Amino acid sequence: MPSANSRTTPVSVDEPEIVGRYAPLGAYTVGFETFKQDIDPAQLFAGLPGDRCPCEHWGVVTEGQVTFRWPDHDETYVAGDAYYAPPGHLPLLTAGTSIVEFSPKDALDSMMAVVQKNLAEAGAQA
Repeated sequence: MPSANSRTTPVSVDEPEIVGRYAPLGAYTVGFETFKQDIDPAQLFAGLPGDRCPCEHWGVVTEGQVTFRWPDHDETYVAGDAYYAPPGHLPLLTAGTSIVEFSPKDALDSMMAVVQKNLAEAGAQA
């Protein structure tokens, strides 16, 4: 049976705001993410349906706090909370937050392609 460990999964993303480790688990990707700064990545979802994340996620907050925003409400989760975030959300993360999150691989890959494009364009404009 496949598994992943937060200490042995290689770092895929190491940016000022986030350190991310990602591993495939069948049709899902597990992400071990730590946020070093407060981050509101809403602008990175531009071009996706409704300019929001179209991917569903299941996760656990191991430290800190994450808020998911929908057009009609917000939901905030803190250390020890397990969550489900259906499509159509925007995340908001506080410095010091760590999460373990499971996402359908294909949906995550499609979403991340747009996020990476928006990151590249933002870097070119800076």
